[in-house]
Amino acid sequence: MSWKETCVMDEKIKLIADYLSGEWTITQLGENYAVSRKTIYKWLERYRSEGSDGLKDKSRAPLKHPNATQTDIVEMIVKEKLEHQHWGPKKVTARLEMRLPEMQWPAVSTVGEILKRQGLVRARRFRRHTPRYTEPFLECDRPNSVWSADFKGKFQTGDSRMCYPFTLTDNYSRYLLACRGLRRPTGKATRPWLEWAFREYGMPQSIKTDNGTPFASVALGGLSQLAVWLIKLGIRPERIEAGHPEQNGRHERMHRTLKAETTKPPQKDLPKQQRAFDRFIQEYNHCRPHEALQQKTPASVYESSPISYPAKLPEVEYDSSFIVRQVRHNGEIKWKNKLIYVSQALAGEPVGLLLVGDDIWRVNFSFHPLGILSERYSTITSIKGKV
Repeated sequence: MSWKETCVMDEKIKLIADYLSGEWTITQLGENYAVSRKTIYKWLERYRSEGSDGLKDKSRAPLKHPNATQTDIVEMIVKEKLEHQHWGPKKVTARLEMRLPEMQWPAVSTVGEILKRQGLVRARRFRRHTPRYTEPFLECDRPNSVWSADFKGKFQTGDSRMCYPFTLTDNYSRYLLACRGLRRPTGKATRPWLEWAFREYGMPQSIKTDNGTPFASVALGGLSQLAVWLIKLGIRPERIEAGHPEQNGRHERMHRTLKAETTKPPQKDLPKQQRAFDRFIQEYNHCRPHEALQQKTPASVYESSPISYPAKLPEVEYDSSFIVRQVRHNGEIKWKNKLIYVSQALAGEPVGLLLVGDDIWRVNFSFHPLGILSERYSTITSIKGKV
């Protein structure tokens, strides 16, 4: 039974009533209400001694605070902060130590708590981050084993409209497969150019990107709708670690050259900018020797992939070791008579669950691991380490 935060007291009273009815054992009540036997015995003892008031949550705060900061020190900290409202706890503490070094000032963390209690510190906005990519990268040992995709920043063309260059390269040969100036960096705008590349060159085994849209999201497994489509095609959507562009260094190096030769200055409008990109592609692939290729050109090393783009998007299948559940339109699956949220990006798709421990299941979308399902808590958590 799930506890509703707004009626915990009611649930406690129901538990006591069920126990007094004599129809349930302590063990059964623990399973029904998802609490431990120790907690149930504690509530029963409080109920016998204090009645229903004993079931109310009690404050754990101590009556005395021997380590509390002296009032005059708190006042000086607050005064310093008011005089320098853009300063944080570190600067406030350092300033006070400089002015009055003979005094014993509290730690920076304590100063921060004091300012927070006084309402002088604005809480940081919580930001959800894309889950880490937990699988090892594929080895880049031949053309089309690993492609890289990215958006090389944004800039304004001469007509004051934004241009987002979408770039796609083969990591082994450094061949620049595509460079398209798009108005928006969305999955809807990106997918047609990936489809064009697949029809023109065949498909790679994996595509390496950063953690931004439209390649990834904050959803379980970091999946975006574009990544779901790639997985159904059998392509691994690899993602570099946040803050580590060197993991996609070959692609980043190409971006530096692209920016220097096509955007300084930018062209008058997007069609003219695209013609500049097209000229760059021709020169980069067929004329420019590459030191990492022993001064060969990318075009002399690259060859098309033997994996052709299918006329129809394949359906995801699992072997007999998996239990399969269909993701509902709201992103949930039904598991052991409970609804568990997976991801809105997987609405209408099948996910596979593989038993990996006692009541512990690994949840996959095709070959891509999404997270770990614990039957005890009926939630799916992201995978922390490498799979």
